[in-house]
Amino acid sequence: MNKPCFYLCLVVAFFSCKDAVTPKPKGQLRLEYAPAKYELFSSKCAFAFDKNTQVSIKEVSNCGLEIHYPKMKATIFMTYKPVNGNLDKLLMDAQKLTYEHAIKANDIAEQPFVNSKDKVYGMFYQVGGNAATNAQFYATDSTKNFITASLYFYAKPNFDSILPAADYIKNDMKQIMESLKWK
Repeated sequence: MNKPCFYLCLVVAFFSCKDAVTPKPKGQLRLEYAPAKYELFSSKCAFAFDKNTQVSIKEVSNCGLEIHYPKMKATIFMTYKPVNGNLDKLLMDAQKLTYEHAIKANDIAEQPFVNSKDKVYGMFYQVGGNAATNAQFYATDSTKNFITASLYFYAKPNFDSILPAADYIKNDMKQIMESLKWK
């Protein structure tokens, strides 16, 4: 055997000796959140509702609210507008805001909401797919008050990754809508 061939075989043998590769089992990210506990949130604004005790609320101008979920890196943006003969425009704007996400959404499910006792009427939207928002709603008493709310995460929309957090916050949004009372 000649020397170059011997050295080549030696180099190949040296670099080919590695530990055996063992495949790792597939894992799933498991996100669990504490069960929601609710308490009444009230401010100087014309409405009150039950909020999750694990959130922080920042009041912004004109009775708008930012409901922050720091552990989930998400915020519900609530906007309040008085109704002054412009209910049709407010409804159209709220519906337009939801359906602007139709480009990225797989589907948009509408759930009407009626609470005749407390005069709260509205629509809850669940947006499926990689849209910027996964849930929105509007609520009104049809004469004086109008609220819209939208859920946004601080990440690029990836429906599969944020699904547990989105479901958790959707339940909170439904609780807000169902417990809404006008002052």
